[in-house]
Amino acid sequence: MRRADRLFLIIHALRGRRTALQARSLAQTLGVSLRTVYRDVADLQLSGVPIEGEAGVGYVLRKGSDIPPLMFTANELEALVVGTRFVQAFAGDRLAGDARAALLKIEAVLPPELRERAARTRIYAPVWRDEYKLAFAARIDRLHAAIEARLVLQLTYSDEGGNVSRREVEPLCLAFWGGKWTLGTWCRLRENFRNFRPDRIDELAETGERFDDRVGHDLDTYLQSMRGYYAGME
Repeated sequence: MRRADRLFLIIHALRGRRTALQARSLAQTLGVSLRTVYRDVADLQLSGVPIEGEAGVGYVLRKGSDIPPLMFTANELEALVVGTRFVQAFAGDRLAGDARAALLKIEAVLPPELRERAARTRIYAPVWRDEYKLAFAARIDRLHAAIEARLVLQLTYSDEGGNVSRREVEPLCLAFWGGKWTLGTWCRLRENFRNFRPDRIDELAETGERFDDRVGHDLDTYLQSMRGYYAGME
């Protein structure tokens, strides 16, 4: 039996139970060893599935947190799988890991025919993690963390023409434009919104300062500005 099938059956065996289910009973049902059951349950718990209990005591879903069946069509599921592949290929390691964990949860509660359909999708985003891409993924993670923490950043940046400038920016978002990432910011030097490509950032440092949303400098205003800019190019 495949691991994904075991995880699926473990969750369904626990759904709706009022008393703990013994690991030995699960092992007999699945035709695997106790050690395999312990490992599978631990992996589900680490992935966020609300299972309570421990080896020798039994397992139960946390009260009030039963997991409803997922109602995905085959095409919807394929879209989720493809999206996960793109995140793993192009995002930072943090989001890539979270995408893998999310897909594990989804697969664990899907009927076999949908899981098999998802596995057969022919749309790929191959992951090649050479030294440069590992470093770039780490930079995406760092920028992502700065956006969430609202940290003012200091950049040394080389534009397309090779001109170098130093900027203090308030990072607002990351956008992926079909092969290239862009950091959307409020640039304090230009006193306006500016986009920077992470691969052209020569030096990156946190200033220690945090910024707050301000009318006219926030993400919503940035997005409106970008829509107006690109609409004017059509």
